[in-house]
Amino acid sequence: MYRPHPFSWVPAEGQRHATTDPKPRQGYDGVEVRTLCLKRVTVDNSDIGWLWPTCSSCNTGAHELAGVPAGGETEE
Repeated sequence: MYRPHPFSWVPAEGQRHATTDPKPRQGYDGVEVRTLCLKRVTVDNSDIGWLWPTCSSCNTGAHELAGVPAGGETEE
């Protein structure tokens, strides 16, 4: 399965989290994953879940793994 970064975004517990757990063939819905903020959460792949705010710790970790500056920062 194509995965451009070593993490995936998943909605769980009222936020969008990032995980490096392998993506199951059927998707993450209902699956427990370990997040970049070190929580164990059960994925809620509902439509509303994708509108939840992003976990700031996972966002920081995802930017680090992707090698992209966070929050509009630029490299000089």
